[in-house]
Amino acid sequence: MDNFKKFDLMIEALTELAEEKQVDINPPLPKVQPALPSLTSILNQITPLPQHALFLGIAEDDLPVLLNLSDPIPGPILIVGDEKSDKTLLLQTIARAVDLTYAQAEVQYAVVTQYPHEWKKFYKDQNNNFLYQTGDYNTKELLESLVTWAHRNKGEQQSILLLIDDLEAMTKLDEQATQNLRWLLLRGTSRRVWTFITLNAKRASHLKEWLEFFHTRLFGRVQNSDDAYLLTGDRNQTLNQLTHFAMRENDSLLGFYAPTIT
Repeated sequence: MDNFKKFDLMIEALTELAEEKQVDINPPLPKVQPALPSLTSILNQITPLPQHALFLGIAEDDLPVLLNLSDPIPGPILIVGDEKSDKTLLLQTIARAVDLTYAQAEVQYAVVTQYPHEWKKFYKDQNNNFLYQTGDYNTKELLESLVTWAHRNKGEQQSILLLIDDLEAMTKLDEQATQNLRWLLLRGTSRRVWTFITLNAKRASHLKEWLEFFHTRLFGRVQNSDDAYLLTGDRNQTLNQLTHFAMRENDSLLGFYAPTIT
């Protein structure tokens, strides 16, 4: 048997073995995710934004996802997904977009986080009204001062964004602090105080009473189908294939991504 014949038989046998064991002898190459554009480049293309528009991301059709800060109807915004689904990144994108599109007299933001080092690049940005560590006394003072400001704000054009990384940690504050947080979630947007807050999807079942405050939810990847059902209210809605984010648009989900902020 010559060498060519041996080669033909070897390939034939290998093919049969692959079919029997359902083994792909030529597995597809892993998909390489294209590099995302920078936030600066995106904003250069789409600015000036409409008045009172807050940039959240770019949709699958390449149009910007915007929030009207003068319309309180959406209410507070919940950013929910599994661990390492870039929830903090989305918060940071929103903060950086404020720095790049608004003067301090128009929009300011405050950040509450358990990990201040993740926000060190934002510490002296012009619109950043300081970083607060969850559980510190200053955080409780922040909530109280925002409630006071909101009560007095009857017609002011300035908006304040309260960016909170981890809802569960905030629910462990004392009674007065959680009461102030509840007030801001219920009434804040009507007085131009917007709360954006993250939540680990696996902890959602423990915070059902808090979920009721959020009619607007931005979803990251959620692997567990029961968690996805709790968060979307739709048993047929899956979130385990998300590579970026999604938000509800009528009866479907609109996918979007957050540009890079480096």
